[in-house]
Amino acid sequence: MPTYEYRCQKCGDFEIIQSMADDALTECPECGNSVKRLISKPAVIFNGSGFYSTDYSGSKNGESNKGKTKDKSA
Repeated sequence: MPTYEYRCQKCGDFEIIQSMADDALTECPECGNSVKRLISKPAVIFNGSGFYSTDYSGSKNGESNKGKTKDKSA
């Protein structure tokens, strides 16, 4: 089941595990104030055959591979 993030004006940000079929929360479970569901990027990484390390934005040392070319003449 997915984890959804919400923001309450009084309590701050919190996460809750809900089914995708469940309706979004409208009030904070702690204080009862209204809440807003936050949009966040998913933590998905595709591994295995058919996926290449150059498909990702950074290399193992944190540098970006974008715009870099390998010199094959050497």
